[in-house]
Amino acid sequence: MNGSGSRIEIGALPGRPCSAAAALQVVGEKWTLLAVREIFFGNHRFEAIARNTGAPRDRLAARLRSLEHAGLVERRPYSERPPRHEYHLTEAGRDLAPVIRALLDWGDRWVHEEPPVVMVHEPAATTDAERGGEDDGSHGHDLDTAWICRTCGEEVVRGSLTVDVRSPGWDRTGPASAPATP
Repeated sequence: MNGSGSRIEIGALPGRPCSAAAALQVVGEKWTLLAVREIFFGNHRFEAIARNTGAPRDRLAARLRSLEHAGLVERRPYSERPPRHEYHLTEAGRDLAPVIRALLDWGDRWVHEEPPVVMVHEPAATTDAERGGEDDGSHGHDLDTAWICRTCGEEVVRGSLTVDVRSPGWDRTGPASAPATP
């Protein structure tokens, strides 16, 4: 859903009805996800996003416009003369954080020897006053993410998932064949 609470319009897609395919219609291009990463990291101005993604400026401008049109990014003015805008993630854009995190985790495991970027989790009580005036050293730690089932509270591990296809006319292997006639 975009910031106004309505669904993002993408049109009919060929192949299996799937939310992953629909999501990739919106964010499935390299420069798009890298722009989201930069805004997620706190870089809101076009120059910083362009510098940190390495995207060609015309392509980045087009991707930011498409993200704005899809309701993942909003532009906010920061200068009237000349007119300049910053880019901020909407609720829908912020909900891409686990996608960015999953890509970072995968890249750390399969591409880089040492992670070039580390996500740090700051515990809720981070000020001395909140810790009772004492420094307990809890200033943050590297984030180790896991899938946790909200229903049972268990960590989801490989082999514990199954696929329940709910699209009419489809099963796990593809289009369901018509029943044989006698």
